[in-house]
Amino acid sequence: MKTIKYKVRILLKSGFLMAAMLMIYSCATVPVTGRSQLSLISNSEILPMSFSQYEQVMDSSKLSDDKEKVQMIKTVGNRIQLAVEEFMREKGHSDELNGYEWEFNLIDADVANAWCMPGGKVAFYTGILPICKDETGVAVVMGHEVAHAIANHGRERMSQGLVQQMGGVALSVALDEQPEQTQALFGQAYAIGSSVGVMLPFSRLHESEADKLGLYFMALAGYDPNEAPKFWERMKAASGGQAPPEFLSTHPSNETRINDLKAEIPKAMEYYREQ
Repeated sequence: MKTIKYKVRILLKSGFLMAAMLMIYSCATVPVTGRSQLSLISNSEILPMSFSQYEQVMDSSKLSDDKEKVQMIKTVGNRIQLAVEEFMREKGHSDELNGYEWEFNLIDADVANAWCMPGGKVAFYTGILPICKDETGVAVVMGHEVAHAIANHGRERMSQGLVQQMGGVALSVALDEQPEQTQALFGQAYAIGSSVGVMLPFSRLHESEADKLGLYFMALAGYDPNEAPKFWERMKAASGGQAPPEFLSTHPSNETRINDLKAEIPKAMEYYREQ
């Protein structure tokens, strides 16, 4: 009996050691912010899954036929894309965009939401446009959602799932040996499966990081970053001021988000080039 317990302890210690080694040797750095993050997945592995899922959502959704609104989404998207590419090039991170196939679509659904999949696949819903109010408001949301992809937040979340549920095996191994469970992990990381494609909320850390990067991206694209807090004030008003206490929510409270954005605006203005 003692021998069995001893072996169990050894196995547990070995498992913890392996996990610790994975954390050490599989860390990446979030472009620009410098934060270390777990990364067991490469773009060459995650992008095909992302593109396939995005295509499924587009095929199962009703795309807007409002030419003016569709063009606004594409115009803002193209400007944000160019800003991101310039930003990453200046910071020496252009390789992070290898394999990107940017796409911007507007889905006709009364949902106040938008998201960006890895590889620059963006979806907006018509339900968020009244809150955006205008092109600059769209840029606030576009910059924020693209920032999630640039910072590899979904990839980080999926890597954490590989460690927690599969012991940290490589994605290729997981897909080969446990394809259904691995696809489920992808779904948990991005949650793009319903008819309206609502993503699971990112953590408060990820949301705050996307707010910061998104502010820089919209400024570099020629949109006034001073408008970002105003968008979140409109979002707060649209929700009737109802929100759970911040410690119960994965998102920063509207007030925290607004105050943090205001504090970051002087830095963002250094990138602002009015068009």
